[in-house]
Amino acid sequence: MKKNKTVVVGMSGGVDSSVAAYLLKQEGYNVIGLFMKNWEETDEDGVCTAQADYEDVVAVSNKLDIPYYTINLSKQYWDRVFNHFLDEYKKGRTPNPDVLCNREIKFGPFQDFAKQIGADYIATGHYCGNIVIDGRTYLTKAKDENKDQTYFLNQVSEKQIENVIFPLSSIDKNEVRKIATEQGFSTANKKDSTGICFIGERHFRNFLSNYIPMKEGDIKTLGGKTVGRHSGVFYYTIGQRKGLGIGGGGNGNPWFVIKKDVKNNILYVSQGESSELFSKSLIADDFNFITTSLEDGEKVEVRIRHRQPLQKAILNYLTKDSIEIAFEKPQRAIASGQYAVVYKGNICYGGGVIR
Repeated sequence: MKKNKTVVVGMSGGVDSSVAAYLLKQEGYNVIGLFMKNWEETDEDGVCTAQADYEDVVAVSNKLDIPYYTINLSKQYWDRVFNHFLDEYKKGRTPNPDVLCNREIKFGPFQDFAKQIGADYIATGHYCGNIVIDGRTYLTKAKDENKDQTYFLNQVSEKQIENVIFPLSSIDKNEVRKIATEQGFSTANKKDSTGICFIGERHFRNFLSNYIPMKEGDIKTLGGKTVGRHSGVFYYTIGQRKGLGIGGGGNGNPWFVIKKDVKNNILYVSQGESSELFSKSLIADDFNFITTSLEDGEKVEVRIRHRQPLQKAILNYLTKDSIEIAFEKPQRAIASGQYAVVYKGNICYGGGVIR
């Protein structure tokens, strides 16, 4: 009976987790809210940046008449996620800390604490689902393709998603907002966060410069011609067009970042949608299959960034952990450090870090 089962919901102070908690209570579960504090910082006015989110968790929990806890995981976040994030930037790569945060925090220490306070299940406001096939648990895409978050869960293990409920798997965002409005939740019209996981939205260059010393350098074409100056190669991503500070010139087309030479502090660019921006294949290292692996040479669909339409490809093993993905159509601006995530049908099989 659901009324005898306890589910601990990760509540972020956003609309999605608020509605997830509401839906579970409607289903008859004994619901407990759990707010994670993963970043220790105050803003310019000395106000804790997580305080507003926490206040929304309290307001929603009180409205639902459910108990709530707070857990401080900032040390684990720093050790397991943020240090890796900085190391990757120092190498000139473009990391995705939200992926590691899911594996190392939300489905790690969070899950452990939830069990300590009596959870039979944990639940989150992620837009994804899970399904059991022949006794094995698989991660599945959400009904709302535009909001689907399986990309960010590509590094979790089967064990981590076995006793997890994803209440938003079969409803879309508009319905979530409608429910929140009907229930009078303070989070109903709160905008979705788009900043780095738990660091929030802020001036990214200023933030990163607190941790990585930045040095100006030349912006060059692949032919070696200097066309401008950059403020630090770490700031730029492959395929970036805006914020380069380069005027017209050349053939009059916009400039795009092609590659970063961290060792020599040079940013390479080209004009227009040149062939250098596109690749027919990539290599993904430390590949994580969530539940079961796929066959060498298998036809799959792949996503190299969140919300990118799925791309047809063939999966080839180079080693046990390194996989080549050969695309049917060339892909634009493949960024090392990001994740290549593999799908077949409705199932997300896992992903690896793009080399």
